[in-house]
Amino acid sequence: MKNRGRIIAFFLIVLVFGGTIGTTVMGIAKNINLGLDLQGGFEVLYEVEPVDKTQKVTRHMMEGTVQTLNDRVNRLGISEAVIDIEGEDRIRVQLAGVEDQTEARDMLATSARLSFRDVNDEELLNGSDVKEGSAKQDFHPDTNQPIVTLQLKSATKFGEVTSQIKDMNDPSTPYEDNLLVIWMDFEEGDSFAAEYNKEEPKFVSSPRVAKTINSPDVMIEGNFTVDSAKYLADIINSGSLPVNMKELYSTSVGAQFGEQALNKTIFAGFIGVGLVFLFLLFFYRFPGLIATINLAIYIYLILVVFNWMHGVLTLPGIAALILGVGMAVDANVITFERIKEELRTGKSLIAAFKAGTRNSLSSIIDANITTLLAAVILFIFGTSSVKGFATMLIVSILVSFLTAVYGTRLLLQLWIKNPFLKKHPEWFGVKKKSIRSINEKQPEKALFMNRELDVIQHRKKFFIGSLAMVLIGAVSLILFQLNPGIDFTSGSRIEILSDNSLTTEEVEKGLEQFDLTAKSIVLSGENNEIAVARFDKEVPENKIAEIKAEFTEKYGSEPNVSVVSPIVGQELVKNAIYALAIASVGMIIYVAFRFELFFAITAIIALLHDAFFILVVFSIFRIEFDVTIVAAILTIIGYSINDTIVTFDRIRENLRNRKPIKTFKELALVVNNSLLQTFTRSINTSLTTLLAVLAFLFLGASSITGFAIALAVGLIVGTYSSLFLASQLWLVWRGKNIKEKPVDFRKKKRLEGPQV
Repeated sequence: MKNRGRIIAFFLIVLVFGGTIGTTVMGIAKNINLGLDLQGGFEVLYEVEPVDKTQKVTRHMMEGTVQTLNDRVNRLGISEAVIDIEGEDRIRVQLAGVEDQTEARDMLATSARLSFRDVNDEELLNGSDVKEGSAKQDFHPDTNQPIVTLQLKSATKFGEVTSQIKDMNDPSTPYEDNLLVIWMDFEEGDSFAAEYNKEEPKFVSSPRVAKTINSPDVMIEGNFTVDSAKYLADIINSGSLPVNMKELYSTSVGAQFGEQALNKTIFAGFIGVGLVFLFLLFFYRFPGLIATINLAIYIYLILVVFNWMHGVLTLPGIAALILGVGMAVDANVITFERIKEELRTGKSLIAAFKAGTRNSLSSIIDANITTLLAAVILFIFGTSSVKGFATMLIVSILVSFLTAVYGTRLLLQLWIKNPFLKKHPEWFGVKKKSIRSINEKQPEKALFMNRELDVIQHRKKFFIGSLAMVLIGAVSLILFQLNPGIDFTSGSRIEILSDNSLTTEEVEKGLEQFDLTAKSIVLSGENNEIAVARFDKEVPENKIAEIKAEFTEKYGSEPNVSVVSPIVGQELVKNAIYALAIASVGMIIYVAFRFELFFAITAIIALLHDAFFILVVFSIFRIEFDVTIVAAILTIIGYSINDTIVTFDRIRENLRNRKPIKTFKELALVVNNSLLQTFTRSINTSLTTLLAVLAFLFLGASSITGFAIALAVGLIVGTYSSLFLASQLWLVWRGKNIKEKPVDFRKKKRLEGPQV
């Protein structure tokens, strides 16, 4: 009866989740905001003018403006902006997933120069006196009305200001003098005297100062709602712009990849996930069925959480989702392989389940924490698509851990005492003839497919082969370099306006007569009456007049031709490299703490090896390198560190189960056994993730081919480095110490897994 109750509970859980997913998934999927690359959005073109009229617009000023705009966009939600610097004094901002376009434009355009003045309009404090990031929406302690609070850097300075204001007294004025007037974007000609009696004055707030305040805390009162107070706090935290932004025009913008490309990509995603399901069912039988159920729940929960966060899904987000699927599958595969190992030693199904789940937990936790650490650092220090990638990756890791570890184990636990499964280990992928007696002595050497393999003896071949490929790759990068996409090169932008709908083919033919081939053509406007052609080179000046004349005659409006700067794309890559460097340091510290420094250093070497080879492939085959490839490289780095940590964890576990290691040969045996024991897991995880990637490569839109190639190459190279490079580098490095004195690795206790 008890066992029947467990099975009934299993089917109830599956039915509840199945019913919930079936009835809500389409609505949730439709509500998810898609990025500019997948769905389109709206754009605003600004002309930049220095606040100080005596200054000139400089590159440094433009870069600072872009950085502040990026920060503001992030505060609108998780929208990933496309921001281009055009010419010397123009900035084009494209946004997706923003419901209130007016609010977005206001937040972008305001200079946000905060100042604290007296009633005579003398500036006493400004935004530079405010502690960065301190502004927040709060409620007044007495009236419970929404307010904005912030902190100043110097309490002493605020004390001096409030002392000065409280003593002000001019009977001739029709208003109180002891007021601290808080302005946003005070301009020449503005005055408190002209504004104080208006229903909606230009200044934000004017609190009365009755005493000296020797505290850095400032409370801004006004006719705020919760949303308007939060909006003001966000503006203050984003900092002021060094320029004034004059909006020239705004319009809708079409998807970079087009609706057909989006549909093909979604179809490829379904096929990829379906292939993963089939692989798990074929290879792991009954546990594979459990894994597919939890994987479906994982994907659904990702959509729910991302929708709740008002996230914007772009290609980098899809990359993070693929990595999350890989990690979810990996956690299941690690557990299933450990259960199969225990079954082969002759243990009962219940004992094998207990030991397998316990032994696999430390690997899963270490791999997930290491990747999560990298994702958090990328989120903190990254910008634009890097931050979007990191956001999706963080969500994916957390949800995949919950579903793969606790979800899978819960559902398996409900079946594990079933008499039928106890008698049929083949339902767990274990043949009866491969099961040894529980009393039989375990062989010293691990087997792979019932064969002894000595991977370690070929380590020099792997080292020489990897070194040769690195040298060839370095020569290729030096001679051929990368083939940069339009994100990283100076180029031109031609915006064609028409009274009627335009087509991509029509625009392409119109450009061909000037011997011009656009890198991308994006249609926008309500009826596709606007076409924007992007070129990776500047259009020759002698052709600009001809182009304008031709298209003006043809469509009745003169096209806009402008030069696009690569500053934003270059800054994104610099920022990604910077964030990755910090993430590497963080991973080294964590791995050194959980394992040892030797493991940490070799893991980072393998990580750099994988990223380098993606660049080499793109250099040799002249595949265009754009911003989406940066996201693909970050994905592979996450995958590589996850794969390497799992292998290292098995080495650590096997070392702890042995007496002190006295010779290099003994250490080599442990490493070789560990590699063979994780071989199946590594190959299966790579294959399942690769199935999803190959579906994108062969069935997805041509516009994401480079993206899929980067992921496919990275997966193959990442698996190679984890199995044949990182662990063997560690062996050679650590083995030198063994020759000097024996090393006892039996020190730390292993993490315990959930019990039945």
